[in-house]
Amino acid sequence: MSDDKKVTVERTIDAPADAVFDVLTNPQRHPALDGSGFVRSVDHADRIQKVGEVFTMNMQGDHMGGEYKTDNHVSGYVKDKLLAWKTAPAGTEPPGWEWLWELEAQGPNATLVRHTYDWSKVTDKDLLQKVKFPLVTEDQLSDTLGRLAAETSSR
Repeated sequence: MSDDKKVTVERTIDAPADAVFDVLTNPQRHPALDGSGFVRSVDHADRIQKVGEVFTMNMQGDHMGGEYKTDNHVSGYVKDKLLAWKTAPAGTEPPGWEWLWELEAQGPNATLVRHTYDWSKVTDKDLLQKVKFPLVTEDQLSDTLGRLAAETSSR
C-alpha cells in the first residue's frame, strides 16, 4: 500500500514476535535485511533498547554521490511490537523521513510485520527537489520483509 507520502508493506513471518524484534533491534543485521541495496555496514551501533538512541550506518547510493553515513535516531520503541527511526545524513538532524516496523503476534510462532517508509514530514523544498521520493520502492520494502523472514528463520 502506498500514497504520495509513504509506502507500507506487510507480511506474516513464521517466527514469534520476540524473535523478529531481536533481529530488527540489532543494527549488525540490517545490511542483510536491506532490500534497497543502500546499507553497507554498521559504523557505530549497539543493540537498540530505547527511544533517543542513535546508530550510524555506512551507506552507498548514487542519490548521495556514492558512499555516505547516516545517523538513525530511534523514534519509536515498544518491545516486540514497534521499532522506528528517523534517518539523517551523519552529523545532521533528521529532515523528516522515518522507518517504522510494527509487529503483531499471530499466535506463538507467527508475526504480522508491517514496514513503513514515511517521508510525509519532509518540508525542505531543496531536499524535495534533490531527492526523488520515494527513494526506496514498494518492491524493495517487500524484498526487505522477505530477507527478514529468512534471517529470522535462520537464527
